Amino acid sequence: MEGPAINSAPTGIDETLLAERAEMLALHSPYHFLRELPREPQQQRFGTGAARRFAAEPHAEVLPMTTGTGQWLVQQLAWDSEYFGTPTYRLFTGLFAENAPPADLVASATALREQLAARGPFYAFSVVPAEDIALLQALTGGGWRLVETRLNLHCPTNAATLPPPSLVRLARPDEAAHIGRISATARNPYDRFHADPWFGPEQGDAFLARYAEAAVSGSFADAVLVPAEPSLPVDSFLAIGDLQGDAEALGMGFSRVLLTAVGPLNRGWHLRLVAETVRRAQELGFGQVLMTTQATNRAVFRTCEKLGFRLGATSHVLACHFS
Repeated sequence: MEGPAINSAPTGIDETLLAERAEMLALHSPYHFLRELPREPQQQRFGTGAARRFAAEPHAEVLPMTTGTGQWLVQQLAWDSEYFGTPTYRLFTGLFAENAPPADLVASATALREQLAARGPFYAFSVVPAEDIALLQALTGGGWRLVETRLNLHCPTNAATLPPPSLVRLARPDEAAHIGRISATARNPYDRFHADPWFGPEQGDAFLARYAEAAVSGSFADAVLVPAEPSLPVDSFLAIGDLQGDAEALGMGFSRVLLTAVGPLNRGWHLRLVAETVRRAQELGFGQVLMTTQATNRAVFRTCEKLGFRLGATSHVLACHFS
């Protein structure tokens, strides 16, 4: 399949377009809604600074839009590509002028999808702030499909409303496979890996099992909590990331709920595990606990309301593929 040609030669970031998109790029910070944090360090770490450093990232490309409207920032993800057996790309964002014609942006988004297809089978996704209407309309008009709407929640640890403590412990390394099975079994049809038909339910289950196993092994999580009540089987878990690099850059400690699942033998334990995550953050002196969930996850809403979580921002996950 051949699409309009895109020059994939190394290209520098257009500073004029970067300035035009600075307001939207600031929304790529997972903390932009926290008023107590200064804006500029976030902009440098996640927004315009991240865009300016993008071309130096492994397997990253800055591609000119075919209509001459701007630039696409696309990165092939090595681990994901190997795991799924298909070149997998993340679209960080597009750079374009505020007054760029919508039809030109749609044509450019279509051309980007077709150019990736001309390379062979691929899967691509992008996480776009809900405020970035121009980019969302360009991508959906260009054949990218909506697969998930995310709510980004946060709990100020000094204002949390916590129930009495529950008995929890850290998952042991020898429980990794068991934790993986819990993750695979507690299927959420609205998360990205189950809502997107490209993955299929079995591949979605397998990926989340692998993710949970890696969390227990310490590959990317700082702690995985499980119930520790006598005679209660372990049928739930919660993986936590402590975001130390962000804390050093922004001057506040954070914990993030990375992944959680609750099986039928541990009903009611989502609230308890999240509460203990907040209590752990309090003990560590962290200012915030963050959590992302789907806009459809009413059970999580109830947990968050009870504990004092607040809605910070909304984002959308879009994807396209060719196979």
